[in-house]
Amino acid sequence: MTPAGRFAPSPSGELHVGNLRTAILAWLFARSTGRRFLLRVEDLDRARAGAEAVQLRDLAAIGVGWDGDVIRQTARGALYDDAISRLQSAGLTYECFCTRREIQEAPSAPHAPQGAYPGTCRNLDAAELECKRSTRPAAIRLRAELAEYSVHDVLHGAYTGAVDDFVLRRNDGVTAYNLAVVVDDAEQGIDQVVRGDDLLPSTPRQAYLASLLNIPVPEYAHVPLVVNSDGARLAKRDGAVTLADLGARGVSAAEVRNILLDSLGLPPGTLEAALDAFSPAALPREPWVWKDTVNIQ
Repeated sequence: MTPAGRFAPSPSGELHVGNLRTAILAWLFARSTGRRFLLRVEDLDRARAGAEAVQLRDLAAIGVGWDGDVIRQTARGALYDDAISRLQSAGLTYECFCTRREIQEAPSAPHAPQGAYPGTCRNLDAAELECKRSTRPAAIRLRAELAEYSVHDVLHGAYTGAVDDFVLRRNDGVTAYNLAVVVDDAEQGIDQVVRGDDLLPSTPRQAYLASLLNIPVPEYAHVPLVVNSDGARLAKRDGAVTLADLGARGVSAAEVRNILLDSLGLPPGTLEAALDAFSPAALPREPWVWKDTVNIQ
């Protein structure tokens, strides 16, 4: 299978310029290294009616094309179930009955990251399990055998992050993101993952899980986000940030693409033309500030 990169949006609404910039970067990373470029819709949890079609339209409008069919996570439940079954057979899972509030209020282990699972249900005996099963359905958690794991990132270098007993399947039966993304990337032959650097802290968990499933860990490149003038991650409330909003103000998709290319130090024009000037080593390493009226003049 030819190696591949990918872009994997959640169909929760329209893509904003930050999402589009990351999509362009993922495309450039893949194409500059001779990889296929795949599109996966991560619709397990936050799908909004009509959002997928709008996202695909906007990606095509700025010149981001992809190879093969669009893959949707909701059609891949059997793959996730198989991965969880393999972990269960290896004794690497357990049932968890905790609510979010109980987790938040439970004392954490020293130096554990905020929100890390404290292991409340890790060692329940048979009687305790029977009692809890009668009160509410269980989530399935990974029984992690270490507290941290290291990965290498093209832009960040060596990165070590915490690993806790994270959820593999929620108590409503929905597969958790950290498992689905690992299984999907492996099954699709994706060996290069380019995404926003807000996801870097979760990457050691995913790489560790891949190692448990005997899945090759992909090459990671976590790219800077687009932020508003206050330094916060870009959101709809920040004004004209989607292609539809910008189009209503007379800014074409081609102009938006050129603005995004310029923010990366790349020349205007098609993405194919930008490949000649693309170099990961030359990419900006700081967040890019979207100032609405300033950026679109």
